[in-house]
Amino acid sequence: MRYKQDLGEILRKISVDVSDSILNTLKKMDELGMKLLVVNQEGKFKSLISIGDIQRAVIKGTDLQQSIVGILRDKITICHDDQTDEEIEESMIHNRAEFMPVLDTNNNISRLVFWEDIIHNVDTTSNVIDAPVVIMAGGKGTRLRPLTNIIPKPLIPVGDKPIIEIIMETFGSYGIRKYFVIVNYKASMIKSYIEGLDNEEREISILKEENEYGTCGSLTMLRGKIETSFFMTNCDTILDQDLSEVYNFHKENSNELTIIGALKHYPIPYGMIEFEEGGKFIGITEKPELTLAVNSGTYILEPHLLDEVPENRFFHITELISNITSRKGKVGVFPVSERSWLDIGEWAEYNRTQQFIAKRKRNDSF
Repeated sequence: MRYKQDLGEILRKISVDVSDSILNTLKKMDELGMKLLVVNQEGKFKSLISIGDIQRAVIKGTDLQQSIVGILRDKITICHDDQTDEEIEESMIHNRAEFMPVLDTNNNISRLVFWEDIIHNVDTTSNVIDAPVVIMAGGKGTRLRPLTNIIPKPLIPVGDKPIIEIIMETFGSYGIRKYFVIVNYKASMIKSYIEGLDNEEREISILKEENEYGTCGSLTMLRGKIETSFFMTNCDTILDQDLSEVYNFHKENSNELTIIGALKHYPIPYGMIEFEEGGKFIGITEKPELTLAVNSGTYILEPHLLDEVPENRFFHITELISNITSRKGKVGVFPVSERSWLDIGEWAEYNRTQQFIAKRKRNDSF
């Protein structure tokens, strides 16, 4: 087990109280880099809460200031002292649980089994996604100048690898092998780097824009090449999210296009006045915090949308989304937590991402 503190210390760090807000619970997940937490009530084990519970609440429009008690599941999977290690492992693998609390006869947690403890026994083939990925790698990265005057944005390092390689490895962990990389600025440099990678398990097609066509105008080059649902991502985004859940959400809701939206938190350092028509005072909320879903730059699209992108024209993904909604097509949003979206699009975000990656590599324990 990689966690070095004793059980009590670990539980204090990975637990929330049943009265805690959804927002603070989400923030704690981000702080710890975890997708599952223990829920206590009056100091005793009550339940578990996952990122999926919070995502479902966000999709329903639940107020994030509400306590988590309203979104806890009636049924959770836990194990007990009288179960064998093999039974506990089987339960974890079946539920893909980040960790499993093992309870004694008094309903107290006697030990925790973490995913890392059983990873050698896990068959990940059930998590495979059958969808290609389109990587939009043609931008000039103007917000990262002067670095991008020399190195194209897809080759900027995050940790010890260029971001385009990390993106392909992230999707590759779900069995995805087919990639279309659309290039423009410093195209030959990107092409040379990709061709120099070990691509035995990847099928990579590199397509060059003749002009600048916006965030999705170059998709016309993929007509006849993609016939299934596909991911499209900017080349400045890394997602720490179970992508199979996003893909299943897209399919189950029969979306034509699904946007992955990152929940960003913005504290307001002033009292917010509420008033109604006529200027009648309602109340003041001191220093509220706004939580907004922002576009992460990663999407799932249906292949027929390739025919809705105009030829040889500058065309943004927002225009495509607007066209879909105008004809009553279905666009969905899948929310992910703030720290599940790592961005390098500008210097401040790039530095934060570098620090976050370095911190994760340093941390062998909580």
